[in-house]
Amino acid sequence: MCYQKQWSSALFSLVVFLVAFLAVTPIDSQITYQSGGLDPRITKIMTSSEYQHGEWGLLEINPTTGRAVHALGSNTRVFVQGSTTKLFSVSAALNSLGFDHRFTTPIYATGNTTQGVLTGNLVLVAQGDLTMGGRTKADGTVDFTNIDHTYADALPGATLTPENPLAGLDQLAQQVRKSGISRVDGDVIIDTRIFQLDQDLDPLPNPIIINDNVIDVVIKPSSIGEKPEAVTWRPQVAPYHLDMQAKTVSAGQPTTLQAQTFPDGRILLSGNIASDAGQVVRAAPILDPAAFARTALIEALKRAGVSVSANASGPNPTAKLPANGSNQGNTRVAAFVSPPFQEYTKLILKVSHNLGANLLICLMAVKTGSKDCNAGFLAIAAFLNQAHVDRKQVAMADGRGGNPVDRFTLQAANDLLRYWLGRPESAKFRQMQPILGEAGGLATICTNCPAKGKVFAKPGTVANPDLLNSPRFALDEALAGYLEVKPNQFYVFDLVINSALPQDITGVLKIYNDLGNIAALLQEEAAQQP
Repeated sequence: MCYQKQWSSALFSLVVFLVAFLAVTPIDSQITYQSGGLDPRITKIMTSSEYQHGEWGLLEINPTTGRAVHALGSNTRVFVQGSTTKLFSVSAALNSLGFDHRFTTPIYATGNTTQGVLTGNLVLVAQGDLTMGGRTKADGTVDFTNIDHTYADALPGATLTPENPLAGLDQLAQQVRKSGISRVDGDVIIDTRIFQLDQDLDPLPNPIIINDNVIDVVIKPSSIGEKPEAVTWRPQVAPYHLDMQAKTVSAGQPTTLQAQTFPDGRILLSGNIASDAGQVVRAAPILDPAAFARTALIEALKRAGVSVSANASGPNPTAKLPANGSNQGNTRVAAFVSPPFQEYTKLILKVSHNLGANLLICLMAVKTGSKDCNAGFLAIAAFLNQAHVDRKQVAMADGRGGNPVDRFTLQAANDLLRYWLGRPESAKFRQMQPILGEAGGLATICTNCPAKGKVFAKPGTVANPDLLNSPRFALDEALAGYLEVKPNQFYVFDLVINSALPQDITGVLKIYNDLGNIAALLQEEAAQQP
C-alpha cells in the first residue's frame, strides 16, 4: 500500500510522499526509447485504463556494460517524481557532511557558578539535530516505523516508536547537574541562529527539533456517542494541554479526528472516531519549537535536580543571547552527541521524512558557512558536478520533492544511482532505501514474490484531487533504485508515470502498488539472464 501522504486543505491537494562515476563503459547516448521487449505482465499493467492519458518512463541500466536493459518514454523529459527527489538531497548531504558525521548540541553557562548556583544563563546552541535522541535505540541506531507518526493525519495505521522523545534533553540536563550546577539563578535560552528560517521550505526546518516538532495524540474509541475512552499524548510539556471534543460513532462510519494547536497551549482534538477504528494517532504541530524546547529543557533540568529561577513557560528570551552567536569564554557544561548522520538519512529515505529532507538543505548551507538555506542548493549543484550527473537535467526547489519545480530525467536518476555503486559506501546507501516486501515504503508490496528483499528503491508520489471529476485524482508516481540481479550485482532503474488519472484514493494506492510490482517483475527478469 501507499504509506505516506499529506493533505493541504488550503491548496485542495493531497501529496503522497511515499518514499565516483563508475569506471565502466559510458551509458549509450543513442538509447532508443521504445515499449518493445517488456514482460507482457508489465505491458498489461501499463496499458490499463487509469494510464490511458498518462506518460510512462522507464530506464533500466546494466552498469557493467552501461547499456540500457529497458528504455521507455522520452530521454529528454524532466518527469515529476515526488519524493524520489530525496535521492538527490540525501546524496548531496551525505557527500557534504559525511556518513559518520555527528551533531554535537552543547549547553553553555554564561556566568559564574558558586556552591552549585549559576548566576547567569544556560544557553543550548541548536545544531539542526533531527531527532535529539528521541528515536535513538540502545544500539545507537535510529528507530522508525513503516508508517511514520508525522503522516498520522493522512494515513491510517501510523504508529509511534517506543523511545522517549525527550531523551536528548534529559541527557543534557543530567550532564548539567553532574557539572556541579544545582540551581540556575537566571534563564534558559535556545540559540537557533545556526541558520535562518526559510518559509519557502514546507515543512519548515528549524534548528531545534523535538519529536519532529509535533505532539502525538493516541486515541481509542469508547461507547458510541461518548468521548474516546483511552487517550494519551506525548511529549507532555507545559503549557500544552489536551481539550478532548471528539466522540465515538458507530462502526463503519468515517474517522474524522483532527488535532489543532493554539497559542495558549491548548490541543483541541475534534471530530469522530469509529467504534471499530482501533488505535488512532494524530499529530498536533508545535507552534514555537524554540519556546517548546526551552520549557522542555527547564522541566528536564528539574527532573535532574536543577532548579531554574525563571518561569518555565513563556517565549524564548533571545534578547539575552551572547552577541554575534559567540560563546567564547563561556563554560560548556553539557553536550548531546547524535548518532551518525547515515542513521538520519536512512530515516529520511525509509519513511520519506519530509521535515528531515528539507532540513538537509539548511545543513548543507551551514556547511558552506552560510545561514541562508538557499546556499544548500549550491552544495547540491557542486555534488552533482562531482558525481558526473548533468544538473541541467534536474530541477529542485526543496529537499523533499514537494515543490512543483522538483523534477528530473530518467538519465539523471540512473547516473546518480550508478555513482553510488562506484563508492565504498555503496552497500550503506543501498540499504538506506525502502526494501521490497521488507522495510519502509515498500514493506507491504510483494511480500511473497521472488523479488522480495531484492529491490531497493525510493518511491515518490504527487496526487492532486481533480475537482472537476471528483473523486478522481491527477497522479504522478515514481520509483527509482536498485535491482539485485545476482549476489552483489545490481542494475539501476528509474520508473515513472506522469498524469495518470485514478478514479479515487483506492486507485492512487493501486498505482503505488503497480510500480512496486513492475519493479519486482524487472528484477525477476534480470535475475534470469545468464
